[in-house]
Amino acid sequence: MSGPVGNGEMGGGTGVGQDAETDSEPPQSLTPLAQKDAPELGLSVGEGGLPDAKRPRLGREEQGLAMNMALSEEHGEHTSEPPIGDIVEPFVPNVQIEVEAALISGGIGVPAEGEVSGDAGDTECCHHGDRDHKDPSVEDGEEKPEEEEQESNSGAQHLGLDFTQKPQMLTGSWAEYSLVPENYLKGCKWAPDGSCILTNSADNVLRVYNVPPELYTYSWDLLTEMSPVLRMSEGDTVYDYCWYPKMSSLDPESCYLASSSRDNPVHIWDAFYGAVRATFRPYNHLDELTAAHSLCFSPDGSQLYCGFDKMVRVFYTDRPGRDCEERPTIVKKQGQGGIISCMAFSPCLSVYACGSYSRTAGLYSCQDGEQLALLPTRHHGGLTHLLFSPDGQYLYTGGRKDPEILCWDLRDPGKVLFSLNRNVSTNQRIYFDLDPSGRYLLSGDTQGVVSVWDTLTAPPDGSEERVQPQLQFHAHGDCTNGISVHPFMPLLASSSGQRQFPGPGGSESDSDSEGDKAAVSPRETRQDNALTLWWAGPLGSAPEDNQGPPAPVVES
Repeated sequence: MSGPVGNGEMGGGTGVGQDAETDSEPPQSLTPLAQKDAPELGLSVGEGGLPDAKRPRLGREEQGLAMNMALSEEHGEHTSEPPIGDIVEPFVPNVQIEVEAALISGGIGVPAEGEVSGDAGDTECCHHGDRDHKDPSVEDGEEKPEEEEQESNSGAQHLGLDFTQKPQMLTGSWAEYSLVPENYLKGCKWAPDGSCILTNSADNVLRVYNVPPELYTYSWDLLTEMSPVLRMSEGDTVYDYCWYPKMSSLDPESCYLASSSRDNPVHIWDAFYGAVRATFRPYNHLDELTAAHSLCFSPDGSQLYCGFDKMVRVFYTDRPGRDCEERPTIVKKQGQGGIISCMAFSPCLSVYACGSYSRTAGLYSCQDGEQLALLPTRHHGGLTHLLFSPDGQYLYTGGRKDPEILCWDLRDPGKVLFSLNRNVSTNQRIYFDLDPSGRYLLSGDTQGVVSVWDTLTAPPDGSEERVQPQLQFHAHGDCTNGISVHPFMPLLASSSGQRQFPGPGGSESDSDSEGDKAAVSPRETRQDNALTLWWAGPLGSAPEDNQGPPAPVVES
């Protein structure tokens, strides 16, 4: 395993009534976190350079230079060198520019300014496919070049996503989750800059994986099993986790994530070293430490929203500690009840959405938390995940033990445009994700099947018709609980596994069939509890002699 590994034991305290170190203050050296006016938390990097756990990526200016160079060579045009401006990190090796140029020549592309990036607060609102509007080609009176205009017409074309065929399995991580029995995963999330991926599992450890460098050069025959570069241990069951939205490997101070676990405060983890940078300690009306059930950063990263029972607490990221703003979701016995289990921010409006285990979703103002709308109860189970479309006009919601993902039209709150069917038969949180253009929605299910829906095929009249998936493939032998689309490459990440319960007469069968169990457990450990990377781009964009390993066929 390369790079430093943080065990995170300093942040894995227990709650009130267990160990005394739960409510302990962070080290005094972490106190002056509010530096100047920047909301970023972090430790400064010394003169020794960046650690191996994180490799720097190109800045926007260098990506634009690489794109222009590649386009000029491809079309035979001779253009003058564009002004680069002030490059933040002059130590970035030249091999990275060659990597990005290889991506462009391979048909993958690099996100241009104002398109897809990890800075959620700076990106402009993307349009939801081609429904009822066109992609703007003029900004502030400046016309876009013809090549950029063609690329910006569809985010899916920019990404090179191809769902006309089954994605190809590239690599993954299996052995990492076989050390502990029933160490199933609980989702996976790409970093905003696409440099690494974060996973959560039943052993209460958050793991960070770097993108294999072989993916950039199409050396797929050299791919090996992935190993985490960081491990961050929580003290109990992890309820939720999320990346800082402005995270960039070029800025070490922005590389951090938040997590919440049972009977523990909210921890801010350094994604370079795996150490706890700060803690946010929410207390209830009895002055007892209480754990957040859901987490979400504001788009500009200045605030951290935490969901509780009939309550949302807002912390400011430049002020760690217990000071927060309380926003009840029920006022005068009116509003949204239940535990706030998931949250999301609109990319265009100053609005955030909250889903609760009471099977409802509500829309709230970011300024004061005022409830703007409470969507009708249409789900059969408590909500576990929700997403805004890139244009902010639609909201997708999904619940536990609920076979549908609903698409709500926020221009007419309360109206369901269409539904997407999936098999969810347990209380486990099963994530779904949208590609940056908002056209394709992907989700796993309890049977290990990943479904891909094209939202542009939905009826425009909003007849609540059930949209059929464009593609379905068996990704894992067990529940596929996590799916995440890379920010700008045609890569998918999926995670699998679920809690296994013994069948009827478990004690007798345990003693009589030890040999059968020994034969079955290796297969379950390798295929069921795994993180897997998939290539979802055109296979013709890769060299013919490096087509990668064949995708596994899992027998149902």
